[in-house]
Amino acid sequence: MSTDRVIFSRPFRASRELANLEAVLASDHSHGDGQFTASATAKLKTITRAPHALLTTSCTSALEMAGLLLELGPEDEVIVPSFAFTSTATSMALRGATCVFADIDSATGNLDPESVAAAVTERTKAVVVIHYGGVAADMDRLLALAAQHGFAVVEDNAHGLGGSYRGRPLGTIGTLGTLSFHDTKNVHCGEGGALLLTDEILMARAEIIREKGTDRARFLRGAVDKYSWQDIGSSYLPSELNAAVLDAQLDEFDAIQSGRHRVWDAYAAGLADWAARNDVRLMTVPDDRAHTAHLYYLRTPTEQRRDDLIGHLASLGISAPFHYVPLDSSPAGLKLGRTPRACVRSAEFSGTVVRLPLWPDLRDDQVARVIEAVTAFSV
Repeated sequence: MSTDRVIFSRPFRASRELANLEAVLASDHSHGDGQFTASATAKLKTITRAPHALLTTSCTSALEMAGLLLELGPEDEVIVPSFAFTSTATSMALRGATCVFADIDSATGNLDPESVAAAVTERTKAVVVIHYGGVAADMDRLLALAAQHGFAVVEDNAHGLGGSYRGRPLGTIGTLGTLSFHDTKNVHCGEGGALLLTDEILMARAEIIREKGTDRARFLRGAVDKYSWQDIGSSYLPSELNAAVLDAQLDEFDAIQSGRHRVWDAYAAGLADWAARNDVRLMTVPDDRAHTAHLYYLRTPTEQRRDDLIGHLASLGISAPFHYVPLDSSPAGLKLGRTPRACVRSAEFSGTVVRLPLWPDLRDDQVARVIEAVTAFSV
């Protein structure tokens, strides 16, 4: 077996990145809201079918904007999955809201609607749901709870650009949706994100919040003759350099996704028999959901065997990390949130998950090497 290292992830290089960057640098417009911001935004709206999209400096920034748009405050509670990245919670806590941690469905790693129902109080203002690995959460049940209790649904869709739930594009199903273009994501610009909106009123305010609380976007469109301070806000608009890279990436979205699905499908087929013999659970996708091949994971019977497998793969030059540490047990989670019921499934998922290398240019021989290495391990 080759001893060349197989890394976990490698950012995709789009063919027009350098040409786009040169065009920006040769122009007099390298700050945001230029031609590439407009072009990338239009492409995002085509992929997601969202009526409105705003590029941001990160998915975290988009989540912070969601908290501002929902007017969260110290009297409010926001339900978040314990098994999630920190931004899912910290963006809400930044507004003074209490994070209420709910458990996940072990089959998908996504927020469990029954755990959400048990966490609802009269102070619940919103729920933030992630689509783990680009596989949709059970949105119908979550939306039904939202309608019953009158709270908003925010989709942290960092993993899910191009995915869908029962034919509906992820990020456009809830009240607000967010995207990530960090260089570990399917489509990237180094650091970046987007906010997706369907509500005209929220969109009008979001433009102001994104531009430091001013109506500069309206001014640039010629809707007002000068711009001024209108509301609270911050500097959430990415530079035209970031937008230029993102625009080039979006041009090749289909090729990126095809390459990722090739790797994902090879793992699913090549590991099935080994997993059945060793009591290992492989990543699955419900029939009513289209996933994004953002990651491919497996789950071992115990945390010790998970660590042993990671060590085994590392000894063969293959990087295969675990994932999130549950938020409810973290120092900040204990300080800034509460947990109505123990998030047992989140802890079990976190302690047994292993993610395999996955990027669109991963060669077939490298994929075969990963499969050979995994199947040589006896759980």
